[in-house]
Amino acid sequence: MPDASDFIVIGAGAAGEAAAHEARRLGASVVVIERELFGGSCPFWACMPSKALLHAAGIHAVGGDYSWRRASLFRDWVISREKRRTPDDSNHVSALEKAGAKVVRGQAQILGPGKVRVKTKGKAVRVLRARNLIVAVGTQSTIPDLPGLEDIKPWTNREATSTRKLPKSLLVMGGGPTGVELAQAFARFGVPVTIVHPQDRVNHRDHPSNSAVLARALEKDGVKLRLGVRVERIIPAADPVKPHRFVLSDGSRESSHEALLAIGRTAPLDGLGLETLGVALHHGRVKADEHLRIADRTFVVGDPAGPEMHTHLAHYQGEIAVRICLGEDVKPDFSAIPRATYTDPETASVGMTAEEARAAGHDVFEETADLEKSAKGNVTESFGHATAIVDRKSHLLVGAFLAGPGASEAIHESVLVIKTKVPIEVLADTIHAFPTTARVMGSVFVAAARRLSD
Repeated sequence: MPDASDFIVIGAGAAGEAAAHEARRLGASVVVIERELFGGSCPFWACMPSKALLHAAGIHAVGGDYSWRRASLFRDWVISREKRRTPDDSNHVSALEKAGAKVVRGQAQILGPGKVRVKTKGKAVRVLRARNLIVAVGTQSTIPDLPGLEDIKPWTNREATSTRKLPKSLLVMGGGPTGVELAQAFARFGVPVTIVHPQDRVNHRDHPSNSAVLARALEKDGVKLRLGVRVERIIPAADPVKPHRFVLSDGSRESSHEALLAIGRTAPLDGLGLETLGVALHHGRVKADEHLRIADRTFVVGDPAGPEMHTHLAHYQGEIAVRICLGEDVKPDFSAIPRATYTDPETASVGMTAEEARAAGHDVFEETADLEKSAKGNVTESFGHATAIVDRKSHLLVGAFLAGPGASEAIHESVLVIKTKVPIEVLADTIHAFPTTARVMGSVFVAAARRLSD
């Protein structure tokens, strides 16, 4: 290994892998350091296994031959592409090595500009040097300070997506994307599930109509929603066969055998050595400039960089940080970040709600259509909506929100539209296949264009 590489990438999740592969594509040398599994959380404990379980649960819910055992085996195959009971990251490692990257498994600590110490297996220590550093450490489940929590050994997404045995009952703390997806998966396998969420609607950062669809879907599957309250303390069960008791902020109680923490994610930045670069943490986070730079020739990408946490955003940031560092005149564009929740039905969005748009100075109106009353809703026996937020002055789409079959796919038309600033009149004149969720959104574009012309 040369004395100094072009890049050291700390973390080999979606962002770190993307950065390493892009560096090699552009002819730069790169060392990738990972303390756990190459590939990060997404393929092993988050995106991939949760979607595999949702797929299996969807078939099981309509009487299909998909037992929990079969679902578990399918999840294992999705994770490692072979019959293994434990995650295997060898495909990720071999892909990086085939690309020409150097891989190091160990705990990294920054010692100063371009200098990183790695503690490898067996407590051996190596000091590596590079001209550029990319911090791509990802995030981990936030563990709240709750009386009684440690005594019940709560689940995070790791335990939830890797459990071999269905819980007798499950209480989910947090009604964001992770909480609602896993709640539906377990509920569809017959587990009594309760979501406790401090906001007045699930997935509260999304459009209210998307939240309403999620609530309807969850309750249809038997999930109990406790909204506007939070868990304040836990009374562990004295007998392992009995449920724990959860005392809520309104004084009421819920009981459950297992608890899943889905209240947020925390970046493991403490102890990384960022202070040696003059980088200070603010409430556990770092502040990057518009080029993802946090110090001279040092970049942060993926979940710790924000502005949102998505695998696809992490991948995008990893690549663009390398391009910036190698001299390209580019910067990340966060104006059209797609978001999706993979429940049944799916929800998806891009851009701003009407409230957010008005706060940003836009004069907007909202146009919507009920998917349940559309041809797509009729032939799929589904429900949902399509909603567009349109700027009156510019005639541009500034936000789009979908719920229904294939919403995660159909949203990408609006993603491209917002990024490229296509006028609403062009969208109204665009032909959408019948009967699709995209066509329901197309009808919204037509209605919006007519409204502007009146």
